[in-house]
Amino acid sequence: MEYRGYDSAGIAVADGQGAINMAKRAGKLANLEERIAEVGENSLAGCTAIGHTRWATHGRPTDANAHPHMSYDGKVAIVHNGIIENFAPLRAELEAAGISLVSDTDSEVAAHLLARAYNEGETAEDFQASALSVLNRLEGAFTLLFMHADHPDMIIAARRSTPLILGVGEGEMFLGSDVAAFIEFTRNAVELEQDSVVIVHADEYQLMHFDGSKASATPFTIDWDLAAAEKGGFDSFMMKEIHEQPSAVRDTLAGHFHDGRVVLDEQHLTEEELKYIDQVFVVACGSAYHSGLLAKYAIEHWVRIPVQIEVASEFRYRDPVLDERTLVLAISQSGETADTLEAVRHAKSQGAKVLAVCNTNGSQIPRESDAVLYTHAGPEIGVASTKAFLAQVAANYIVGLALAQAKGTKYPDEIAEIYDTLEAIPAKVEELLACEGPVNDIAKELGAIRTMLFLGRGVGFPVALEGALKLKELAYIHAEGFPAGELKHGPIALIEDDLPVVVIVPSPRGVKLLHSKIVSNIQEIRARGAKTIVIAEEGDDAVVPYATWLIRIPETSTIMQPLLATVPLQFLAAEIARQCGNEDIDKPRNLAKSVTVE
Repeated sequence: MEYRGYDSAGIAVADGQGAINMAKRAGKLANLEERIAEVGENSLAGCTAIGHTRWATHGRPTDANAHPHMSYDGKVAIVHNGIIENFAPLRAELEAAGISLVSDTDSEVAAHLLARAYNEGETAEDFQASALSVLNRLEGAFTLLFMHADHPDMIIAARRSTPLILGVGEGEMFLGSDVAAFIEFTRNAVELEQDSVVIVHADEYQLMHFDGSKASATPFTIDWDLAAAEKGGFDSFMMKEIHEQPSAVRDTLAGHFHDGRVVLDEQHLTEEELKYIDQVFVVACGSAYHSGLLAKYAIEHWVRIPVQIEVASEFRYRDPVLDERTLVLAISQSGETADTLEAVRHAKSQGAKVLAVCNTNGSQIPRESDAVLYTHAGPEIGVASTKAFLAQVAANYIVGLALAQAKGTKYPDEIAEIYDTLEAIPAKVEELLACEGPVNDIAKELGAIRTMLFLGRGVGFPVALEGALKLKELAYIHAEGFPAGELKHGPIALIEDDLPVVVIVPSPRGVKLLHSKIVSNIQEIRARGAKTIVIAEEGDDAVVPYATWLIRIPETSTIMQPLLATVPLQFLAAEIARQCGNEDIDKPRNLAKSVTVE
């Protein structure tokens, strides 16, 4: 589970004899493996265990701050995802009671609170009641797993706003923040509801709310296998996932056009409700936000209604104007992104309709939305998004066509033609994968650069932003994406000799003026000594004299071009990262795959 966090790792095992044994280390999982080899595997024998790979929020990545955390009496071990927002007064309370904390984390307080509740007071010697009493004192977003040495046959787990999934095996049970944790052992899973607790034994489980009342959850079957979560011969998950993009887009499109009509997945919005939508807000973070920018271009072009794009973390705090005729399009790969989830809740409270685009079945954002369109990219292990981004773009376009169909802004034959163009994209992406070698050669010529600019016009601008983000994530260098038309309004001051600039060129078969404008931009930056990496459609010869390096992409319609132009930028970022000394492109520093805290 290192893609969820890799600052430190640890494991705790109940030995069945009244003790819990633990090993943990700062750094990557290999450090924990070395520690286990030092203490000997026999010292961690048992049949009940909890483990954790950490992404630091409170406290630096150190051995002491690594999870699991143990209670003062050595009887309770816990692991925790998320943030306990009221940890400071709880810590002060514990310290006033003479309990010394050994870490800087917010998580450790939960272990001591549970031990104290179990050892004294109304819930003494009742593990379940003690756990519930502690959970009801915690504020924030968290997933917690509790283990007690006196109850070695049981794990108590709880979730509030962060993911937790139960894997149901034969004579064994699994808990994880993602099904990838246990897909090797079972494909039967249960997604827990918000504010719910699960009591887990080897052959059974019990669901309840924080108040002890009975809870329910919907079991589901995982529709991919272990091979999908393995590298399959590639040197990194990211490279494997770039090569899986044709199938990710193809599978996302499959089944969404029947009998001449666009259909969504789980839709509790009627076509009549979609018909009366008069504005759209797109909320998302990171790469999903860039896919949302492309949704804005497509929806406004096809549906002729205004679309606003918002960084999800800003959405609810600026008091946007929403009503029952507003559609909020919430985009999240994991379906658990904290900022996007809170944006969904705010939109619902204002009476807006919410449609989720998500890659994870049964996750929280789709469950709280009125409708959902699932991307079918499969598990994305690499932290920097690749196939999930392309699948999101494709899904957003399906949403745009569904709106155009409901509002009658496109005739059925026009929608069919656009969908045909969209369905042709996977084969073109497949063809484009052959650019990996030439793009790597460009990156090797550039070497360990320290900065790069990305320019685009129209739908090329979100591609420029995505290209810059990939480079920042993977190579840890300064990179910025600009609308090419803004060049003379400030950014041109950054142009100097040998500065690498990537330019995404729109099709000459589209808006002629747009194409000629960006060719002029390329001339301007070449005249000031920059090196240009030009991404242009096959047959576009106007750019040839001004390109230091030219990367060709297949012909397609203007609105579909981002699905192709993004691919070379993924290869470019990965190889530049290697040239800058970062070989582990799957796990960029300081980042985690799913951001489940605000």
